[in-house]
Amino acid sequence: MQKLGNFVTGKWIEGEGLGQQLYHAVSGKPIATATTEGIDFEAVLNYARQTGNPALRKMTFQQRGRMLRVLALHLMSKKEKFYEISYQTGATKLDSWIDIEGGIGNLFTNASLRRKLPDETFCLDGDPINLSKGNTFMGHHLLVPKEGTAIHINAYNFPVWGMLEKIAVNLLAGVPAVVKPATVTSFLTEAVVREIIASGILPPGALQLICGSAGNLLSFAQSQDIVTFTGSASTGLLLKSHPVILSNNVPFTMEADSLNCIILGTDITPAMPEWDIFIKEVKKEMTVKAGQKCTAIRRIFVPENTLEEVQNALKAALEKTIIGNPLNEKVKMGSLAGLQQREEVYGQVQKLLATSQIIYGALDSVEVLDADATTGAFMSPLLLCNSKPFANDTSHSIEAFGPVSTLMPYKHIEDAIALSKMGKGSLCTTIVTADRSIAKQYVIGAATHHGRILILNNECAKESTGHGSPLPMLVHGGPGRAGGGEEMGGLRGIKHYLQRTAIQGSPTMLTAITNVFQPNAKGNIDSVHPFKKYFEDLKIGDQLITSKRLITSEDIDTFAALSGDKFYAHLKETDFNNTMFEGQVAHGYFIMSAAAGLFVDSFEKNPVLLNYGIDELRFTKPVYPGTSIYVRFTCKEKTAQETKERNPDIEFVKGQDIPKGIVKWLVEIFDDTDEITGVATILTMVQMKNKLNA
Repeated sequence: MQKLGNFVTGKWIEGEGLGQQLYHAVSGKPIATATTEGIDFEAVLNYARQTGNPALRKMTFQQRGRMLRVLALHLMSKKEKFYEISYQTGATKLDSWIDIEGGIGNLFTNASLRRKLPDETFCLDGDPINLSKGNTFMGHHLLVPKEGTAIHINAYNFPVWGMLEKIAVNLLAGVPAVVKPATVTSFLTEAVVREIIASGILPPGALQLICGSAGNLLSFAQSQDIVTFTGSASTGLLLKSHPVILSNNVPFTMEADSLNCIILGTDITPAMPEWDIFIKEVKKEMTVKAGQKCTAIRRIFVPENTLEEVQNALKAALEKTIIGNPLNEKVKMGSLAGLQQREEVYGQVQKLLATSQIIYGALDSVEVLDADATTGAFMSPLLLCNSKPFANDTSHSIEAFGPVSTLMPYKHIEDAIALSKMGKGSLCTTIVTADRSIAKQYVIGAATHHGRILILNNECAKESTGHGSPLPMLVHGGPGRAGGGEEMGGLRGIKHYLQRTAIQGSPTMLTAITNVFQPNAKGNIDSVHPFKKYFEDLKIGDQLITSKRLITSEDIDTFAALSGDKFYAHLKETDFNNTMFEGQVAHGYFIMSAAAGLFVDSFEKNPVLLNYGIDELRFTKPVYPGTSIYVRFTCKEKTAQETKERNPDIEFVKGQDIPKGIVKWLVEIFDDTDEITGVATILTMVQMKNKLNA
């Protein structure tokens, strides 16, 4: 019998003793054992902090992002192997696709976030803050990777996605991880980790895996560590209350199973496309992963005058669901993760039946294809009905973590909002409506109790990812019963693993620390125009003070004719009484264009390949005819870009393989009183001397 390995302190080891027996969810046959007995968890965490953490902290965000991308490509090349193992969890091909390729997709998405982060081991948060009248004292916020490790305690329903969506974030942040998957499906997680470790892509100590009991792992958590938990609210509360977690103020993020709901708007009738969209969404959420999703729909609220029609439509849809061996292409719903999970669902359903009745499905029988219903963890989808949802609270407090949902009526949209809140906090909710006012009322009313809200109708249904699909760029979590956490969320999620520190000092000193030019810092002026320098030669603070240009009325007239912008303030014949201006004023965009004419070195080719954007452009003071302007032009920030290898199978795109980086320049436009009239950040692509591979 295979014994799952634990990858700890740089090596694969098997725990001592017999361990927990793991079973094939479809056939019921034993497939492996898992144990962590004999593992020194203090040594595991110390190895992560002392080996993995320093290695990741030395890497820049760009390097970590490229590492994630390479890892994603590697795992994608091994996905068929993971699919073969995933069937043993009872998952269909679609279920496995969500878990495996959805998880790998998280790696790709987080890897792409490197483009929003500097080529540094740290980053800045927010805008600089001037703290003095003389511009000699300022503040900023710095984010640095924490010196501990992420401890991920995951649920059994997504053994791949659950791990990859979490480690993608902590690895990009520069923090290692110790992953403890739910034991029942840990054999799939172990297979993925074996491929990760064998690839050698991650530095030593960046990822460790324990398959089996967490033992006294949390007893060794420290204040620089971060614990994340996905699972039941009761287990989460137990872990969150651990004395060490409390005494050391260890950050603890919980994503707990919640009683998510879907609302059919009062405007929807059976003749509308939204009706079919609603029925399809409910069926999907009940049967995908056999309902074993933390985001699955548990409560279905419909207008009371449509209750019977919705009931009949859902029953007809569920009857088409073929249950059985997920290897059979005809099967649309596989089994639960194991017989124990099925017994737990049965127990919760019995509690729900105290105030509800089954209107579709059966507890004691299920028809399966190409499998044995007695040995596999199969169960029928169960649609319940609670006709008095305000009086019967059970539907809002008991969750059956399987293909079980309860249908309930409501009268007005205010009632739907109130009913949605009776779940005491949920990960997500969906409203199906074509009425914008209903949508707004529900969203604003229900937002306090939900982490994510999907407004679903015919406009977005074809491209919508659906009710139960968390997305890497959006926060995944919810208040109250749902745990109060916010996983993923793009840059928001990364900041969870970073320490925010306020720094104060002179602009020049903070420029030196942050490697980002701060307003009012001292610049570096030399005889070489900044545009004549290659990317590697440019230094933060390299600066050019331009000559002056006189702005004339003829300039303004010409720009108005050329651009077509003949706003009244730019026309000299305008009566300027009761306006904000003294007379004809220059277009802001003309002033910016004139500024470019002052700082651009246009006489010969140089390493600047192109200008591709302007950020934070502001016009702060009117420029009237007769005013002279000049520009202070400063290298603000640099980010290297990796060069993609040319694909011989596609037509060569000119310039695609030129080594280059992005340079941000601070443009400050002054008038002849030395006051700023405009400020902007422009972005240029600057050629490198050397190539940086992807």
